[in-house]
Amino acid sequence: MSHQAFTLSHPRARSLALLAVRHAPDGYVVIVRPRRRSLDQNALFHALCGELAGRAWAGKPRSAVEWKVLLVSGHAVATQQGAEVVEGLEGELVNLRESTAGMSSSRMSSLIEYAQAWMAGAEA
Repeated sequence: MSHQAFTLSHPRARSLALLAVRHAPDGYVVIVRPRRRSLDQNALFHALCGELAGRAWAGKPRSAVEWKVLLVSGHAVATQQGAEVVEGLEGELVNLRESTAGMSSSRMSSLIEYAQAWMAGAEA
């Protein structure tokens, strides 16, 4: 049996998912989770980070990758998920942040809205 994924968006999809579970061999795993962020959402968020690239933060210009870290961290705090900074392996400070790849579609929408609102406020 090959790997199958179902988006539970209508009764037929639910029926097919149940059928696949019913016929799955012993030892298979079923995971039900929110839909992950889309490729379009990912592209939009990275475009926003690209727009910020070169803009200074904390006294020096930052890359798109650095802006991604700043936006994800700020969004976590703004949405009451908090931020955790720990001592790294070489004594440096490390922000343990959530991964955008693992974000649900709704969480990524929230991050995009946060980034756009932050950018609009920063330009005002």
